[in-house]
Amino acid sequence: MSTFKAPKGTYDLTPPDSAIYLAVREAIAAPLKRSGYGYIETPGFEQVELFSRGVGESTDIVSKEMYTLTTRGGDELALRPEGTASVLRAALEANLHKAGNLPVKLWYSGSYYRYERPQAGRYRHFSQVGAEAIGAEDPALDAELIILAVDAYKSLGLSDFRLLLNSLGDKECRPAYREALQGFLRGLDLDEDTRRRIEINPLRVLDDKREAVQKQLVGAPMLRDHLCEACKAYHEEVRALLTAAGVDFVDDEKLVRGLDYYTRTTFEFVHGGLGSQSAVGGGGRYDGLSEMIGGPALPSVGWALGVDRTVLALKAEGIELDLAAATQVYAVPLGEEARKTLFGLVTELRRAGVATDFAFGGKGLKNAMKSANRSGARFALVAGERDLAEGVVQLKDLESGEQTAVAFDAVVSELLARQG
Repeated sequence: MSTFKAPKGTYDLTPPDSAIYLAVREAIAAPLKRSGYGYIETPGFEQVELFSRGVGESTDIVSKEMYTLTTRGGDELALRPEGTASVLRAALEANLHKAGNLPVKLWYSGSYYRYERPQAGRYRHFSQVGAEAIGAEDPALDAELIILAVDAYKSLGLSDFRLLLNSLGDKECRPAYREALQGFLRGLDLDEDTRRRIEINPLRVLDDKREAVQKQLVGAPMLRDHLCEACKAYHEEVRALLTAAGVDFVDDEKLVRGLDYYTRTTFEFVHGGLGSQSAVGGGGRYDGLSEMIGGPALPSVGWALGVDRTVLALKAEGIELDLAAATQVYAVPLGEEARKTLFGLVTELRRAGVATDFAFGGKGLKNAMKSANRSGARFALVAGERDLAEGVVQLKDLESGEQTAVAFDAVVSELLARQG
């Protein structure tokens, strides 16, 4: 037993469960790869100011949940709590927006870190796959990203999820709404932290999950009643495109999400089997974020889907993914000469694309065959001195028990044929 354990609120991914996480990541990424999104990878830490300016000083993420550190050189850094600000920073630094082909379409996969109370579905270290489309203001782009997320979930077999949709307006219409909402909220019986939030970012109060707060929000002014004509038209086109694509959604006028940079389209995916931590992913449009972090005006939209949450959603629905066996063939040598010969054959099979493992450690036949069965392999290759003398290997089907002698130089072609 090791003296050390994973830090509180974190987890280790180990086989066989890790294969499920990899499959989920690949399923979420697959529609993006088919739609012109290129892969981007950013550092696990950034300057603190990137998140305080981009995500927002008033958000819980920045004010309470960021892991920060000071380097020996005095730089203030933070482990990334989300992906969008980092991806936009990297795109600007690489001048991707100047290549003449907007929007810049990027996808990413990685670990993120937030210091919060660990509970089921909420970790201090978590995994996301995200996508960003940078540099274009087009309702079709918002709809595209939402459709790609829906298609990813459906490809995994998920059905008990809902898409919540809202518009947060823009710099033209949101100030008037903000003022009306602040006037309403100032008259409520709220704690000191929430009252401070009223002055900094009153929309976040609508997102407060506490029942005592939600009861007081009945009758609060709604943003939909304050949207300018341009924002109304934009939102209606997004809704129409989603409907035409067969995507169901629920209009949620209180949906604001937890980041300051969102404008216009905002959305969230929730799953019915995850209890209070029901969100599995979400995103929206962030037309002013580039300017907030020192870049040019680049209207953009994106999302991030939680890999951990998606795995929990699969478990909640009782879905078992059809994963390819990690090992297709298991080689069992009997004797030193067979060991050398079969090891060469294992290398040849692997180079031909056949997932093959080997009975290491000089195991006897009985123990080696137990290992073959535990590996999940369909076939075992067994060879002893007599087999080598005859130039054959025994090919055993571990499902049917059928065993046949195959000429040594025909093993690779035989196994490729049997796998179709």
